[in-house]
Amino acid sequence: MNPLLILCGIVFVFGSSLAFADKGTYVDKIQFIQYSDENTALEEVKNGNLDIYYWPIPFDRISDPQSQEGLKIFQSTGQSYGLLVNPAPSAKFNPFSIKDVRFALNYLVDRDLIVNELLGGYGVSMISAYKPFDPDYLLILGDLESFNFRYNPSLAEQMISDSLTKAGAQKIDNKWYYDSKPIEITIFIRSDDQIRKSIGEIISSQLEKIGFSVKRDYGDLNKAFTIVYGSNPSDLKWNIYTEAWVASGFVRYDSVVTAQMYSPWFSNMPGFNNPSYWNYKDDYMDSISQSIFIGNFTSAEQRTDLLKKAVNEGLKESVRIFLVSKIDQFVSNKKVDGIVNDFGAGITSRFTPINARDNSTSLTIGVNKIYQGAWNPIAGFSDSTSQQILGAISDPGSFKNPYTGITIPVRSSWKVETAGPNGKLDVPSDAIKWDPIQQKWIHVGNDIKSTSKVTFHLTFGNWHNGQPMDMNDVLYSIYFLYQWGAEHSENSKTFDSEYSPKANQAAKTLIGIRVIDKNTIEVYQDYWHFDEGEIADSAGVFPSMPWEIFYAMEKSVTDGKVAFSRSESVSKNVDWFSLLVPNDANMIKSNLEDFSKSNSIPVALVGFTQNSQYYSDRYSSSISWIEKHNHAVISNGPFYLDNYSPEARIITIKAFDDPTYPFGAGYWKKFENVDVAKINSVDVPTTVSLGKELTIPVSVTPNSTVYYYFLNADGSMVDSGTLQSNTGNMNITLSKEKTLLLSMGANDLRVFAVSESALKPDMFYTSFLGIQGENLTIPENVVPASGISIVGSGYIAVGIVFAAIAIGIIITLKKRKKP
Repeated sequence: MNPLLILCGIVFVFGSSLAFADKGTYVDKIQFIQYSDENTALEEVKNGNLDIYYWPIPFDRISDPQSQEGLKIFQSTGQSYGLLVNPAPSAKFNPFSIKDVRFALNYLVDRDLIVNELLGGYGVSMISAYKPFDPDYLLILGDLESFNFRYNPSLAEQMISDSLTKAGAQKIDNKWYYDSKPIEITIFIRSDDQIRKSIGEIISSQLEKIGFSVKRDYGDLNKAFTIVYGSNPSDLKWNIYTEAWVASGFVRYDSVVTAQMYSPWFSNMPGFNNPSYWNYKDDYMDSISQSIFIGNFTSAEQRTDLLKKAVNEGLKESVRIFLVSKIDQFVSNKKVDGIVNDFGAGITSRFTPINARDNSTSLTIGVNKIYQGAWNPIAGFSDSTSQQILGAISDPGSFKNPYTGITIPVRSSWKVETAGPNGKLDVPSDAIKWDPIQQKWIHVGNDIKSTSKVTFHLTFGNWHNGQPMDMNDVLYSIYFLYQWGAEHSENSKTFDSEYSPKANQAAKTLIGIRVIDKNTIEVYQDYWHFDEGEIADSAGVFPSMPWEIFYAMEKSVTDGKVAFSRSESVSKNVDWFSLLVPNDANMIKSNLEDFSKSNSIPVALVGFTQNSQYYSDRYSSSISWIEKHNHAVISNGPFYLDNYSPEARIITIKAFDDPTYPFGAGYWKKFENVDVAKINSVDVPTTVSLGKELTIPVSVTPNSTVYYYFLNADGSMVDSGTLQSNTGNMNITLSKEKTLLLSMGANDLRVFAVSESALKPDMFYTSFLGIQGENLTIPENVVPASGISIVGSGYIAVGIVFAAIAIGIIITLKKRKKP
């Protein structure tokens, strides 16, 4: 996961020599149209008015062959549900300012109920930011199970009661009071998502049962941006929010998730680093997640240890609580081919619109909401639709393989040199970096060292406005990272409470750069990873928008007219800057016109290009673009954004038919299909005699790797291991010494299978009884559970088929998005 890419707007999320092509897509035009009602959208896909729908369809609507006629069905495991809890102290008593009260919520919510009843079996419970489908999940499984989070409302009530009593609260007539006033909790419930609405009702009911007065506040994402993410937590406009996250891509080594979901420094925890708000603090968590983020580890084992510490701290703090990961079902019309079902983003992968095709020259894609949040590459693009569309119109330097999560080249090729984890490389004295104090590029000087060096060859082409991309676009993006990531000073205008703390961490690792020629740049950084692809990804500098757009955006923000981030816009009472909104686009246009009239050269580019005609052409081309398209979204991908119609709720993108575009149609066709590991059978006995060796035959897809975990009743890891077989047939063996560590009563076995070409695991969960001797003695209240196989085609329990549809896959994030 690339800190520079995320933090300086170089690309929206996260080779060899190329023959240039005229068009990189099969179709000439795609329209994204809002269809908020899934039932209407489903019928429109069936009758061909919609080709694809980028929103999950309820499982009961396509559960039989007749309802599936005319459709292709894809499954995705990218969306997760949870609770964001407000920990702020306030003049009004907030019970969740007490850590143990927050922690108790983990036992108050029945995750299995949500999976079985709300999701109809299409999901799996989760307790941390890592889903069971994530590559790093198996590394921390033992630590997760040690918390033994099971639905236990009596335990939750006792924990809450003890904590509130200690804080001075009283329970009178089964109602909680503090300072003689009822303790009221406001739960912000997303009413535009039936699953989250139901989760909100469940947690509200549970809290009412144990004596709280609950106020339900309903709203959509736009309201949440103001009430939850945009307000001062100490104002207590909310106590709990029903949150959800969608993965935007599959990532093998996720360096962001612990920071994004648990750490204050990443500006995604209550307060969001807005200096005028109360802010949640956790220095210990910050130090751990920053080490993961900047590669401050010396081995894979040390990285795993950091992950475990981060997750443990996040669970104990319980500011963000995770509940379930949903298996979503997406649909397309049967005539559409070429859909790429990414393990993280599912069919909404950036590769789908680029590679999809039917017998026509256009596609129509339905989305749940056409516009939420704001479109800007600094602290915008935070909703799922904007990221999905941006993926089609913007090319990154590198991306992630949709099935393995490893870094692959897109518009950059690279060579990595590293002395890490413990050594250092010499940095040439003529390498440069931006000095925010002197406001100029300076040489790094003599005797400067870095951990790694990445040499990039960048495959430029034309921007959508017709101007050639060049190294100035790269330089301006790097300047922006340094300038806006500088240490905050009281009167600084180049500070954003959400963006700048992240940029600061990335800027600290960037030692310097050296431009070699018009397409080649060396990047020196203090970053190491045991996978060289991750080093290249971390150092990536490929730009996503022209420098003049950044320049004009920066002026609008520093003039105080708009803000890059949601929380800054709320605190300063200005608009959240969006390049898609005509008013903001015209603000960009006005700045560009002023730049052109004054022959302005950005301070970041002084000394690099002195040709005045160059600057004039840049300004005039972007001005003409805004006049023609009524927006300022200019990028470099295989599609360009033609227009946005708010009234019709339609965004239209068209193929970028330009001779400088490097990829031809079908370049990403190799991602249409993938071989996924499958567990065929796991022969587990109903009972296991303690003190006797246990052998369990397993059959999986040949050449798969199997991971297995035995857990006893208190969640302790009894044994774990890894098996491989060319034939796919193997035995899991638990020694007689290890069976003595099993519990009398229920124990769990979890089996995961993965292939080299697809790191999404097939999963098998089952329970069995531990007994003494040969005779079955079942402890009181213990009922043996049936095995459940969680597979690409659905969930299969013994004797019951909950789902047997489709072919599908999916899993994790460059940056997780709010749906």
